[in-house]
Amino acid sequence: MSQTIRRKAKSARRAAAAQGTSRKVRSARAKTGSAFDRAMAWVPLSEEQLHRVFLAMILGGAVALAWFVAGLAGLPAMARQQLAEVAADAGFKVRRVDVRGVENLNELKVYERVLAERDQAMPLVEIEALREKLLELPWIEDARVSRQLPDTLVIDIVERKPHAVLRKPDRMVLIDASGHELEPVTRERAKDMLVVSGPGAGKQVVALSRLLDAAPALKPQVREAEWIGNRRWNLTFKTGQVLALPEGERTSATALVSFARLDGTNRLLGGQVAAFDMRAQGRIYMRIPGREKQEAALNAGAARREKGN
Repeated sequence: MSQTIRRKAKSARRAAAAQGTSRKVRSARAKTGSAFDRAMAWVPLSEEQLHRVFLAMILGGAVALAWFVAGLAGLPAMARQQLAEVAADAGFKVRRVDVRGVENLNELKVYERVLAERDQAMPLVEIEALREKLLELPWIEDARVSRQLPDTLVIDIVERKPHAVLRKPDRMVLIDASGHELEPVTRERAKDMLVVSGPGAGKQVVALSRLLDAAPALKPQVREAEWIGNRRWNLTFKTGQVLALPEGERTSATALVSFARLDGTNRLLGGQVAAFDMRAQGRIYMRIPGREKQEAALNAGAARREKGN
C-alpha cells in the first residue's frame, strides 16, 4: 500500500519573509540599474562610441596578452611578425602622430624622424629607439613616446630654452644655458641677446651665468662677454664700454660686485670712460678716449716753454 507524503505548507511568517527578500532584491536591482544609468549619462559618448571604445580595449588587451605570452614562450621573429600583422589587420597600426610641447623647434624635424613608423603595426614600434632618434635633434632636451590605441603615436617634447648667442668665426649660434648649440641665427635676431665669444667660450656659459648673477643690477646691461686666453672675461656693456675682469671665478665675481658699487655711486656707465681695467687687485684703471693726445700736447707745450726760457 503506497503512501503519499505531503510537505507542510509554508507558515505565514516564512511566506512574509520570502516576499520581503524578493522585494529587497528587486529594489537593489532597480537602484543598481538607475545608478549605472546616471553614471553613463555623465559620459559624453554615444552608445555606439562606447561600444567602439570597449571593443578597442578588449582587442588591445588581447593583443597585449598575446604579445606577452609570445615573449615568454620565446617565439621566433617570424611568429611575432605574424602576430603584429594580425594586430594591424584589427586596426592597431600607426595612422596618426600627435606632437606636443613644440614652440621653437620645427615640427617637420620631428615628423621626419617618425615617418618610418607610418602604417607600422603598433606592436612593432620601437618606442625607446624612436625616442633616441628624437633626442638627436638639437632643440630637444627630453622626449616621451607613447602609444594611444588603436592608431596614434603621442610624442611629448621638452624643448631647450634659448639663453645666449655664441659668436663663431664664421657664424652666430643660439645656445641654451648649458652652452648646448641649438641653431644658427642672424645678427638681427641676436641683436637683443647676450653674445658670448672667444675660444672655448661655449663651455664657460654656466660659469658666466654665475658671475653675472653676483651683480644682478649690472646683468641686464651686459651686451657681450668675451672669454680671454681661456682664463678670464672682458664684459662689454650696452653703452659700448669695456670692463676687464681678473682671473679666477671668485676673484672676478668680487671685482664685478665692486664695480657695481662704484657705478651706483659714481655713474660710471654712460660716462666718458671707454674702458675699465680691474685685473690688478684692489685697483681700477680707466681709459678716456683722447686723453693720451691731450697729455702729449700739454707735455709738448711745456717743453717748448722751457726751451724758450
